Amino acid sequence: MSIAETLDPLIDVPALPARERILATAYRLFYREGIRATGIDKVIAEAGVTKVTFYRHFPSKDALILAYLELRHQRWMDWFVDSLDRHAGNRRRPPVVSAVEEWLTADSFRGCAFINGVNEIGADLPEVHAMTTRHKADMVTAIKETLPPGANRTRTAQALGVALDGAVVHAQYQRNATSAVKALATIASALLSADT
Repeated sequence: MSIAETLDPLIDVPALPARERILATAYRLFYREGIRATGIDKVIAEAGVTKVTFYRHFPSKDALILAYLELRHQRWMDWFVDSLDRHAGNRRRPPVVSAVEEWLTADSFRGCAFINGVNEIGADLPEVHAMTTRHKADMVTAIKETLPPGANRTRTAQALGVALDGAVVHAQYQRNATSAVKALATIASALLSADT
């Protein structure tokens, strides 16, 4: 399953029921343009619904933001676990490095929706912190499953999760994934060789 098919699928938005149309529109706009930069009026206009219909399904922008992050979490984790599995046979490179490279080099990459969300609205919507914490814990669990058994398996997975987040932020501000992927590969190799 390709990253585009999973994270940014081509959807016939006008054919969707109203709630899904609103969520699909917000999903695209919030990730590409930012949560704060995307007003409800823009979501309503692009989804082709009325304000009454919007508020029937989402009583506030906050409710829509949380629905967007939940959908992003599900799609991202589906892709990430699949990518880790696909790259598990590569003996030269840890699966997490290959998976992250797929993501950072995708045309649709705009950073981590959860890191972006915490930075944009975390102070105003504390639930974003809780969702981000759960997302990152699930990410670390998926990484841990790829690691060989050992006393430091959990700590290594947590360290790789932090390194992954650092690579994401680096790729965002550099607008180039190459150095971020190289650094992540170096960190992963050091952690994994120290764990054996």
